[in-house]
Amino acid sequence: MTTPSASGASGATTDPPSANGGNGGNDANDPNGHGRAGWTRFVPIVDQLRGYERRWLLNDAVAGVVLVSLLVPAGMAYAQASGLPAVTGLYATIVPLLVYALVGPSRVLVMGPDSALAPLILAAIVPLAADDPAEAIALAGTLSIIVGLVGVLAGLARFGFLAELLSTPVRYGYLNGIALAIVVAQLPKAFGFSVDADGIVDSARAFVDGVVDGATNGWALGMAAGSLAVILVLGRITRLIPGVLVAVVGSIVVTLAAGLTTDDLALVGDLPAGFPTPSLPSTDWDDISAMFAAALGISFVAFADTSVLARVFALKRGAKVDSNQELVALGLVNVTSGFFQGFPVSGSSSRTPVAEAAGARTQLTGVIAALVLTALVVFGAGAFRNLPQATLAAVVIAAALRLFEIGGTLRLARLRRSEFLLSTAAFVAVALFGAITGVGIAIALSVLNFLRKAWMPHTTELVRVDGLKGYHDGDRHPEGRRVPGLLLYRFDAPLFFANARFFVEDVLQRVDAAQTAGRPVQVVVVTAEPITDVDVTAIDALEELVRDLAARDVTLRFAELKGHVRERLEAAGVIELIGREHLARTTGQAVRTWVDESGVEWVDWEDRNGTNGTNGTNGTNGTNGTNGTNGTDGTDR
Repeated sequence: MTTPSASGASGATTDPPSANGGNGGNDANDPNGHGRAGWTRFVPIVDQLRGYERRWLLNDAVAGVVLVSLLVPAGMAYAQASGLPAVTGLYATIVPLLVYALVGPSRVLVMGPDSALAPLILAAIVPLAADDPAEAIALAGTLSIIVGLVGVLAGLARFGFLAELLSTPVRYGYLNGIALAIVVAQLPKAFGFSVDADGIVDSARAFVDGVVDGATNGWALGMAAGSLAVILVLGRITRLIPGVLVAVVGSIVVTLAAGLTTDDLALVGDLPAGFPTPSLPSTDWDDISAMFAAALGISFVAFADTSVLARVFALKRGAKVDSNQELVALGLVNVTSGFFQGFPVSGSSSRTPVAEAAGARTQLTGVIAALVLTALVVFGAGAFRNLPQATLAAVVIAAALRLFEIGGTLRLARLRRSEFLLSTAAFVAVALFGAITGVGIAIALSVLNFLRKAWMPHTTELVRVDGLKGYHDGDRHPEGRRVPGLLLYRFDAPLFFANARFFVEDVLQRVDAAQTAGRPVQVVVVTAEPITDVDVTAIDALEELVRDLAARDVTLRFAELKGHVRERLEAAGVIELIGREHLARTTGQAVRTWVDESGVEWVDWEDRNGTNGTNGTNGTNGTNGTNGTNGTDGTDR
């Protein structure tokens, strides 16, 4: 695939070939990466470098330098938003960039501090740190190691699918809640004062009280407002000029030109020069236990966001993502971050697009950015002594504004009220109970929503509609015709322990309702094409249903059973109980069998029109099943 370089550094370039499928993971023909030889599967950069072309170096170098302009202010800002010294944000940027370059399957994904994780980290470490910066750093490092170990173990256990449990409505809700929490927490700093409060409601109240009491610092507010305006305006106009860099440099220039000092407003001050040596953070077991729940929540949020981001950029290059490998890579990144005074990180949704737009071809972009950052930390730590804290607050607020999913939430309200309410519940949970508890509730809501849909899936009685091929949802087609004595029943889900009882009761209720309505049922045909699996509980339920229907002089039959489902039912003796003669390949065949054996009066509309003899089994596309053209049981799914 040929794509133009967004930076214009080298014009049109060709995506480098890779065993891991270009941008986001594995080759389309080898989605699990099993075709790669040995250890190189776990160190994807080896395959990237084997196919590396010299002309890509300029793209990667330019992208790396451009990336640094965002990484420095964002890293420091998110560190302070997490309750940590600004310099730790640089450590938590450098190490993840290098480690992910070695083990990360995505070619352009940028790892580092993230605004969505900041309130979670803050809530986890601040209550335990007792206003001691050194203790906060140790706690954050330990938290990062726990998060990383959870990720590595989950990835090795192939739990990558867990990211899919966080539904889009719930994700919108908790992101909106986290974004609001970030904005409320940063407003006092932007106005030049501090508050001592927990939670969105108390923090908002304390902020308003501070403004009313005259605590606002004019210089701080001016710096924050100007920086926020620059970031937002340039972000809308162009990606080529980083608004964050302009805001940071501009704020430093204004501070120097106006001769401002710490007496006038809060400044970042001198950062510690040099790079920390790797060490295991010193944290007692009580604190580790207290942070464990937070670590699980952070792990889930970090992986969910990273997984979504990896898929988005993989699709752009026709690649596939191995979620388990991505999870292991994220885990290793966080483990090493913790050993270097860092904190939990994830894929960055703001910096990854910048890297791609600047022409990044491989993870060498991250390596170059990390080396430049290291030089800055070692030799240029004093460059940020005159950077106002209010400017960093503006950087965080700008990032938080991008987290809000207003458009997506309004779309939920328009398309599906129940999912809008679910999203609102997740938002309220974060707003009322704090980031960690709120995210935990959001995850629980997502799982419960999944179980609810599986427990009570959509079911319907199928009917024949004149002029339409196939059999269709009777609720949507009240004008549809029913074959006398026959109930065509469709269950739109796998049949397992959570919904087996519902399945039995729903079938019996429909049979009884038909009897009451003067339409006695003699045969129930389950059109089983949507039933992709059955477990032991479901098998027991089917046996019970056969007996309950027999007590009503009703026979149970199946049409369109999938091969593996039929084999499982056969092994359990259910097929023998039902009778092999009561299995049909298609719904049309099941209807024809019943009409022939019962002698009921039934003339199909296609018979009247002379289109295809019977109910489609001998029609224009008989091998495909029901009524000729549409195979299964109709178009209204």
